[in-house]
Parts: sequence; structure tokens; C-alpha cells
Amino acid sequence: MSDLSEQKLTIVAFLCNWCSYTGADLAGTLRLEVPDCIKVVRVMCSSRVDPALIVRTLIQGADGVLVAGCHPGDCHYQKGNYYTRRRIAMLKTILATLGLQPERVKLEWISASEGMKFSKVTKEFAQKISSLGPNPLKKL
Repeated sequence: MSDLSEQKLTIVAFLCNWCSYTGADLAGTLRLEVPDCIKVVRVMCSSRVDPALIVRTLIQGADGVLVAGCHPGDCHYQKGNYYTRRRIAMLKTILATLGLQPERVKLEWISASEGMKFSKVTKEFAQKISSLGPNPLKKL
């Protein structure tokens, strides 16, 4: 993915310890392609990713933020992913109001057995962020 690496994109991926992180690990074990611009942060639950943390990540220069958790109904903490879904929807509305592309934030459900899905989601998201260009907040 040379066109992505040339732009030096940075995408921070907050991954749930119980599902998505294990799915990412499976992608690595299977030697599936994952863009170099993806920087993984392991969290205990996707609901621990506060919207303020996402905004801070964007302000500090990330071009995109991926939040990945367990599929609805499969959360280790029962309702964590439902909280996450509401928070991300609210955050995207706020980002649009502030003039920042809400497409820079993505929520995805990836289980521990979905290494191929992790690879596909990260490649597609990196392409989307590449098409949006650098984060305009980087200049601040």
C-alpha cells in the first residue's frame, strides 16, 4: 500500500481486549495485510473509549480513529458496545457541526475469529482516510 505510506497517515485503532484485539492478533498470525498507518491501542472494552479521547487523538494529529468492539450482544461487559454505538453516533454529529469530517471516525464490530474482517476493515478505512487527505487539525 505504497500510496498510503507515502502520505504518512496515522490511524489510531482502539480495540476491545476481548474481541477486536484478538481478531487483529489473528490477522497477524494469518499474515494478512494490515496498513502500516494503523496504530493499535488495546482497551478493556470499546465503551472505555470516551468521545473526548477520540477528539484529543484527532487534535494531536491522528488522521482517523477506528473503534472496534464485540458484536452487539456479545460484550464481555454486557452492554458496553451499546454505549459505544450511542457515543460514536453522538460524536459524529458533533464533529460534523464543528466542520470536521465525521468519516474520520469509524466504529466496527469485529469478533475474535474475524481476522480477515479486521484486515479488510483497516484497508478500507485507510483508503477512505487517504481520500479525505490529512487531518486539518494537524495544523493547529
